Amino acid sequence: MFYNYLMLSTFHHIGKYFLLLGRVFKKPDNFKLIKKQIISELYSLGIGSLGLIAIISLFMGAVICLQTASNLNNPLLPAYLIGFATRESFILEMAPTVMSLILAGKIGSNIASEIGAMRITEQIDALEIMGVNSASYLIFPKITAAILFIPIIVIYSMVLGALGGFIVSMYSSGFTMEDYIQGLRYDFKVFSIIYALIKTVFFAVAITSIPAYHGYYTRGGALEIGKSSTKSVVYTSIVILIINYVLTQLLLL
Repeated sequence: MFYNYLMLSTFHHIGKYFLLLGRVFKKPDNFKLIKKQIISELYSLGIGSLGLIAIISLFMGAVICLQTASNLNNPLLPAYLIGFATRESFILEMAPTVMSLILAGKIGSNIASEIGAMRITEQIDALEIMGVNSASYLIFPKITAAILFIPIIVIYSMVLGALGGFIVSMYSSGFTMEDYIQGLRYDFKVFSIIYALIKTVFFAVAITSIPAYHGYYTRGGALEIGKSSTKSVVYTSIVILIINYVLTQLLLL
């Protein structure tokens, strides 16, 4: 019985989610207003995350470089593999997937709380009474801003991750800066970055639309906003991992 209930509940929410997306992507009534909203969301969702991403990327790049150097402490293995492993780790997984999971927590909880508060204070109902497509007005600018800005954040993370490893190489006795730079350049494939950016676009949609769904259908009081925020982060993280697996199967194998 519980399994049947869980399956029915899952399909109910999936159907409700896609119906909401259908309203989100309807032709907007006022393009100028939507454009202003997109610019505002670019600042709040994107620029506000740069500092956190910078700190995490630098330290993760440094740690990956140190761990790789420790595991490759073998005179038979070339030292440039440290830079190569750091580059591949960051481009393929750390920058697109791990940073997206971090943004799911930071951005997702904020979106769910913001829209949830508008729902329980009846601001969304007021928009509907005025004839405004509230789903498009509130959610479409967030999705568009995320699609435009999160790939830039991911490239920013890649660069800073490589820089973190480079800083480690400056003070390491086990390998040199020249070895590290050689590893960064060794067997570089442009498709690796294209693959990461393709994943990022799908992640961006999930990071914004799933929390928006939970916030949009919040019912109750302040306690329910907290629950919606928590659920949005959990479900977004699960969806990101599923998308990551599926796209890796399709694009790399």
